[in-house]
Amino acid sequence: MNFPSLNEVESFRKALNSDQGVFGPFMITSDPALVECAGYAGYDFVLLDMEHGPGSFEQLQNLIRAANAAKIMPVVRVPRGSDIFIDRALDVGAGAVLIPQVETTEQAAEAVSAAKFSPMGTRGTCRFTRSACYGAYGGEAYFKAAQDTMVMIQAEGAKAIENINEILDVDGIDIIFVGPYDLSASLGIIGQIEHPMICDAIRQIVQKADAKGVKVGCFANDAAMARRWRSLGIRFIGYSCDTNIFFEGAKRDIAIFRAEE
Repeated sequence: MNFPSLNEVESFRKALNSDQGVFGPFMITSDPALVECAGYAGYDFVLLDMEHGPGSFEQLQNLIRAANAAKIMPVVRVPRGSDIFIDRALDVGAGAVLIPQVETTEQAAEAVSAAKFSPMGTRGTCRFTRSACYGAYGGEAYFKAAQDTMVMIQAEGAKAIENINEILDVDGIDIIFVGPYDLSASLGIIGQIEHPMICDAIRQIVQKADAKGVKVGCFANDAAMARRWRSLGIRFIGYSCDTNIFFEGAKRDIAIFRAEE
């Protein structure tokens, strides 16, 4: 039975557990062609941003279709504030959900519960969704297979960092994603995301997460920064975004074209 995105989840987990880790862009446009291009280019995942991007859930299902066509893992960052967004992202075929602004164990547990069917959680059941192949295989098989989708939470502020040990104890969290900009703000060095204090804090988070079998993710401005984060033990790195990648590439090409002979 070939449910959307679950093959990508399997290969993604293998890559995540490797020394190389996984690497992919945030995407805020709503063009499936860019998602396909990302897959063909060789990224491990696309991070489809429903928090800061302008897209709708109707558009999201087409972005995920493009990810499935290019065999790249579709991760969806849901808007903050309601577990219904987690449910809807998974219903249209997300392989993983990234939940922003998680600061407490209660919020972490609620996020996991919203992403998992009974008995693991409280996700609403419907066997006619896109993720269930619109009912092609029956509900029982889908509800069992769908428990494999992944849960990622963002620990972004000072309160989340204070509660990190307890948050890591919540069953069902696959990745805890650290926002280096928010972390720098909480440490009084806003914007200095490669400051030694930031690197030391991330090392401590990685050590604590490794001890509890949870991977750590982080945002990087570019691929060079991504490699530096990886050297600290980060294994999930979301970087830049589709619009900025185009912008920076265009600037480089313009500079080459206009350079004096």
